[in-house]
Amino acid sequence: MKNVLKILEMARAAGRPVDHIKIENGGWMALVIEYLGVAGPHGYPVVSVAHYGEMNGDLMRDPDMEFELTDGITGELAMFPFSYRNDYMGVDRQVYGLNDQGRAVTVNLSEKRDEESFARTWDKNIADQGFVKKYEADLTEGVKA
Repeated sequence: MKNVLKILEMARAAGRPVDHIKIENGGWMALVIEYLGVAGPHGYPVVSVAHYGEMNGDLMRDPDMEFELTDGITGELAMFPFSYRNDYMGVDRQVYGLNDQGRAVTVNLSEKRDEESFARTWDKNIADQGFVKKYEADLTEGVKA
């Protein structure tokens, strides 16, 4: 999720809060990036990335993925997906089975690969759909996110 990390870094560099970023971008569903204030399956901070639509007055995630944010092996920030939800399709999938303490104990390797693949495609779409440029323009114009 290099483009999502780029948005977070732009916010940080501009002195904006990074706990909740909402980007409205023309005809696309709003993109929301937020720190959830909890630890993920491996104990790292959790970041949610979601598009939100509305149906019958209810907010609908299309999709919402949760990622652990780590400094990775190289020391650069990286995001590792562990949850995928799409309310319109009634889908809620998890990569890890958790123990009583909420720590990862099992892994669904097929789901892990699927979520990693989807995250790469989605991250490219986020850039292609102009969300990075829109957020950069919002920062320049002083728009609150």
